[in-house]
Amino acid sequence: MPPAAPQPSAGAEPALIYLASQSPRRRQLLAQIGVPHELLLPEPHEDAEALEAVRPGEAPAAYVRRVTRLKLHAAVARLHARGWPPAPVLCADTTVARGRVIYGKPQDAPDAARMLTALAGATHAVLTAVCLWQPPASGSAVGSGAVHEALSRSRVRFAPLSPQDIADYVASGEPYGKAGAYGIQGRAAAFVARISGSYSGIMGLPLFETMQLLRAAGVGEGR
Repeated sequence: MPPAAPQPSAGAEPALIYLASQSPRRRQLLAQIGVPHELLLPEPHEDAEALEAVRPGEAPAAYVRRVTRLKLHAAVARLHARGWPPAPVLCADTTVARGRVIYGKPQDAPDAARMLTALAGATHAVLTAVCLWQPPASGSAVGSGAVHEALSRSRVRFAPLSPQDIADYVASGEPYGKAGAYGIQGRAAAFVARISGSYSGIMGLPLFETMQLLRAAGVGEGR
């Protein structure tokens, strides 16, 4: 059975938006800027990982934008299928790249070590795309409503890493589920010599761009 529609607790305000992401970091970042939200997560039968497959020759920016749009489309369809009350839906996706080489989430320990070896002692790009679906003023037909989009680009310089550094980090379990096999908010912060861009974007949700999209959609106005 689909999850029941979210109900605010007694005396609490209803959520402003739905967040279609399983990332705890995105939840933390939204809470940081005071945006109430409810999770709109995939059903068990949905293959969310399949949406992240890279097309041959696809550029990193085109890739992350496309994947985020696909995730948003799936989330809006999920919202309508569940019959939950309409509200804006927020999606984001992050990728790491050197040149046109995309480093997604590692499949296993050797894959994580491979990515970290490629990033060690070099500068890479972190791109996070954000999409926000704004429900129509009236009606709730699937496919209607406005979509607002933004792309955050940052650059991260890693210090040189020894094989032992990489092995220890992989053994910590932290690389799994993270683009480029690292999380800047965790132990990998010790690897970062320099960043240029959005720290929150590197974490997975660029707060400046996200707030611009929320304002464009009128989220929070009049509250």
